[in-house]
Amino acid sequence: MKKGNLDMSDEPRPEYKRSDLGEIVRGKYADRIKDETNVVFLEPDVAQAFPNDEAVNKALRYLLEVAEASTRLTQRSSGAKLRKKSMVQ
Repeated sequence: MKKGNLDMSDEPRPEYKRSDLGEIVRGKYADRIKDETNVVFLEPDVAQAFPNDEAVNKALRYLLEVAEASTRLTQRSSGAKLRKKSMVQ
Protein backbone atom coordinates (compact mmCIF):
# COMPACT_ATOMS: atom_id res chain seq x y z
CA MET A 1 0.00 0.00 0.00
CA LYS A 2 1.44 3.33 -1.02
CA LYS A 3 1.43 6.08 1.57
CA GLY A 4 0.68 9.61 0.52
CA ASN A 5 2.93 12.55 1.14
CA LEU A 6 1.90 14.02 4.49
CA ASP A 7 2.35 17.76 4.96
CA MET A 8 3.19 18.23 8.64
CA SER A 9 3.26 22.04 8.75
CA ASP A 10 1.30 24.03 11.30
CA GLU A 11 -0.05 26.37 8.70
CA PRO A 12 -3.64 25.90 7.47
CA ARG A 13 -4.32 25.28 3.83
CA PRO A 14 -4.65 28.42 1.73
CA GLU A 15 -8.36 27.82 1.11
CA TYR A 16 -9.15 28.21 4.84
CA LYS A 17 -9.56 31.69 6.24
CA ARG A 18 -9.45 32.45 9.95
CA SER A 19 -12.50 34.66 9.65
CA ASP A 20 -14.57 31.66 8.43
CA LEU A 21 -13.94 29.72 11.63
CA GLY A 22 -15.84 31.99 14.01
CA GLU A 23 -14.91 33.19 17.47
CA ILE A 24 -12.54 31.04 19.50
CA VAL A 25 -13.69 30.60 23.10
CA ARG A 26 -11.35 28.91 25.55
CA GLY A 27 -13.10 26.43 27.84
CA LYS A 28 -16.39 26.73 25.98
CA TYR A 29 -17.65 23.34 27.20
CA ALA A 30 -15.79 23.20 30.53
CA ASP A 31 -18.85 23.81 32.73
CA ARG A 32 -20.94 21.23 30.88
CA ILE A 33 -18.20 18.62 31.16
CA LYS A 34 -17.75 19.40 34.85
CA ASP A 35 -21.47 18.92 35.48
CA GLU A 36 -21.72 15.71 33.43
CA THR A 37 -18.66 13.88 34.73
CA ASN A 38 -17.89 12.29 38.03
CA VAL A 39 -14.18 12.97 38.30
CA VAL A 40 -12.71 13.63 41.71
CA PHE A 41 -9.20 14.91 42.30
CA LEU A 42 -7.51 13.66 45.44
CA GLU A 43 -5.00 15.65 47.41
CA PRO A 44 -1.48 14.18 47.09
CA ASP A 45 -1.37 12.83 50.66
CA VAL A 46 -4.71 11.07 50.22
CA ALA A 47 -3.72 9.71 46.80
CA GLN A 48 -0.69 8.01 48.35
CA ALA A 49 -2.98 5.97 50.58
CA PHE A 50 -5.08 4.71 47.67
CA PRO A 51 -3.19 3.15 44.76
CA ASN A 52 -6.19 2.88 42.42
CA ASP A 53 -9.92 3.48 42.02
CA GLU A 54 -10.79 0.06 43.43
CA ALA A 55 -9.11 0.93 46.74
CA VAL A 56 -10.95 4.26 46.93
CA ASN A 57 -14.31 2.63 46.22
CA LYS A 58 -13.68 -0.11 48.80
CA ALA A 59 -12.81 2.46 51.48
CA LEU A 60 -15.83 4.63 50.70
CA ARG A 61 -18.20 1.64 50.74
CA TYR A 62 -16.83 0.63 54.14
CA LEU A 63 -17.30 4.19 55.40
CA LEU A 64 -20.92 4.13 54.20
CA GLU A 65 -21.54 0.82 56.00
CA VAL A 66 -20.07 2.19 59.25
CA ALA A 67 -22.11 5.39 58.96
CA GLU A 68 -25.30 3.45 58.29
CA ALA A 69 -24.67 1.07 61.19
CA SER A 70 -23.94 3.90 63.61
CA THR A 71 -27.07 5.75 62.47
CA ARG A 72 -29.18 2.65 63.10
CA LEU A 73 -27.68 2.30 66.57
CA THR A 74 -28.40 5.92 67.36
CA GLN A 75 -32.00 5.66 66.17
CA ARG A 76 -32.66 2.49 68.18
CA SER A 77 -30.94 3.67 71.32
CA SER A 78 -32.79 6.96 71.52
CA GLY A 79 -35.78 5.62 73.42
CA ALA A 80 -37.08 8.97 74.65
CA LYS A 81 -40.52 8.31 73.13
CA LEU A 82 -40.67 4.83 74.63
CA ARG A 83 -39.77 6.14 78.08
CA LYS A 84 -42.52 8.78 77.88
CA LYS A 85 -45.11 6.12 76.92
CA SER A 86 -44.10 3.83 79.76
CA MET A 87 -44.34 6.70 82.26
CA VAL A 88 -47.85 7.55 81.11
CA GLN A 89 -49.16 4.00 81.45
